[in-house]
Amino acid sequence: MTYGNQNQSNKKLYWVKDNLLSNSFPEVSQSLREPDGLLAIGGELTESRLLEAYQKGIFPWFNAGQPILWWSPDPRCILEPNQINVSRSLGKKLKQNLYQVSFNKCFQRVIENCAAPRKIINETWITNEMKLAYIGLHQSGYAHSVETWFEGELIGGLYGIALGKVFFGESMFSRKTDASKIALVSLTEQLANKGFKLIDCQVHSPHLQSLGAKPIQREHFTQYLHAYCTLKKTTDWQHNG
Repeated sequence: MTYGNQNQSNKKLYWVKDNLLSNSFPEVSQSLREPDGLLAIGGELTESRLLEAYQKGIFPWFNAGQPILWWSPDPRCILEPNQINVSRSLGKKLKQNLYQVSFNKCFQRVIENCAAPRKIINETWITNEMKLAYIGLHQSGYAHSVETWFEGELIGGLYGIALGKVFFGESMFSRKTDASKIALVSLTEQLANKGFKLIDCQVHSPHLQSLGAKPIQREHFTQYLHAYCTLKKTTDWQHNG
């Protein structure tokens, strides 16, 4: 992998070429378009490239027809597993035990549901190329799904990547009210029990904030990664239903 550059405000846009030898992305401080954090363009979604990116606080995000775009926003949105905010209504629903939760039961169905068009958005950034890449990471033991069920029907869930003691959340979906939130609550319980330090939520939103997520400076986020993000895989997910 080598990098070309495009000058803008004394910074460079790096071009990734996976057919040439190299092992490193540029430093995330080189990203353009703060706070969005566009860092690099091009390359391939190989397992080694994705794992390298996540360990450095970089993730791919692009639409169909675009080259791969690599991002490292500042600030970064995170959720500490033991700091999730459970509203009164959500807590009541959890106590009713109407829904069941599973882990890694149907990863492909979860990512396909996350990729489906939403009511207000017809396009999706989860392209076929992205789906295949993350299904591959799941088969390798790095990507995981959480599923919410009601009467045998898949009604919500989420997926992401677990590296060391950091979980990188990618996307979630709901077919019934609070279905994805219930999946997230179950995930945080699992991660807290396993000693995870944080969940990367990537970009701040009012919805994530309502669940307890907060922004931190990218420099602080990368310090977490240096301390806790390794290639160690997470096993023994406990099913709740």
